[in-house]
Amino acid sequence: MKNIAIIGAGISGLYIANLLSQNSNYQVTIYEKNASVNLEKGYGIQLSVNSIKLLNQINFQKIRIEDKFHPNKLDFYSLKNNKKICDLDISMFNSTDTKYTTLQRSTLINFLKDGLHENIIHYNKKVIKINEEAESKEVSFEDGLSVKCDYLIISDGTFSKTKSLIANKETKPKYFNSIALRATIDQDALKGINPENISLFLGSNLHSVLYPVNSKGQFNFITIFRKKLSTKELSDYSLFENKDFAASIISEISKQVPPETMNNLKSIKCFPIFVSSDVNEPKNKDTFIIGDAFFALPPTFAQGASQSIEVANELYKNLENENTQFNSERVKRVRMIDMKSKLNYFAFHLSNPLIIWIRNLVIKKLVKNEKFINSYLGKIYKD
Repeated sequence: MKNIAIIGAGISGLYIANLLSQNSNYQVTIYEKNASVNLEKGYGIQLSVNSIKLLNQINFQKIRIEDKFHPNKLDFYSLKNNKKICDLDISMFNSTDTKYTTLQRSTLINFLKDGLHENIIHYNKKVIKINEEAESKEVSFEDGLSVKCDYLIISDGTFSKTKSLIANKETKPKYFNSIALRATIDQDALKGINPENISLFLGSNLHSVLYPVNSKGQFNFITIFRKKLSTKELSDYSLFENKDFAASIISEISKQVPPETMNNLKSIKCFPIFVSSDVNEPKNKDTFIIGDAFFALPPTFAQGASQSIEVANELYKNLENENTQFNSERVKRVRMIDMKSKLNYFAFHLSNPLIIWIRNLVIKKLVKNEKFINSYLGKIYKD
């Protein structure tokens, strides 16, 4: 039997634990540094069909229909005049069992957590040292516990400390010169949109996204806008919990997002966006990195959760086939998605009126071009 230690109980860590637990040849334990799994309700995630297909392997279909939503289209709007530009049919990649899905992050986390035995997740376990020299790796924690494992899976997020430990150097993500404001809003407060679809609002150096997270009239709202921060500001993460700072961010966004939206937002949070600049390949063949620890993508392709699931599934298949080779094709794929995410960011954040007019004209044509859609989206959603 192979002992597998998973560091981090996020989406990727919980998902691969569900897969591995199906095989009696694996003894799986998740070590989570926090006192509990983050089940903060309200905030949403988007899952494209590539990840729904993989989640269905562990009975994702059993989530109640009222706790998720299947939008059919992505509606583009201009924030300047609040008019619709065009729409994109995202249901074209759907099948009977795999449909583009939006839901609360907590719904997915609860589903993944409930699929595991209670004793699999060990909380308050902060990794301080990893010894990879012996045949069995040894992981040491701040509370004095040490465990040995045959395989080590690192899935402790964008700011992975474990990744730095195995690299023997600090591996930091890069600030994306952007801040996100995340909130929830009720359908009753929304005017002028189709509540059955995802709504994408394009502004100047800013874009907002609204989408339903269930069939109960609850929506996720997120705005991403360009903002440079000093090194001092970035080093003080408490800044983003400061009421005055949050008020200044809300004030900036309110210059473009309509007051009827801003005044009805609930559970508002601001946070800086960090992304990966490169893939770190572990030197030890039995150590693996997945999720945002593997590569943190810009959020402008809504592929963060889906790619966490994809990478975890790929690792599971490799372990099942006793193939522990680092997959170079996975690196190519994540770089392709990273490039498209950055292209989206550029297109969504234009500020020159003439270039915006040209962009809108181009978008109108591209969303009706099936060949382009199959190339731009299909290579991610279907492959």
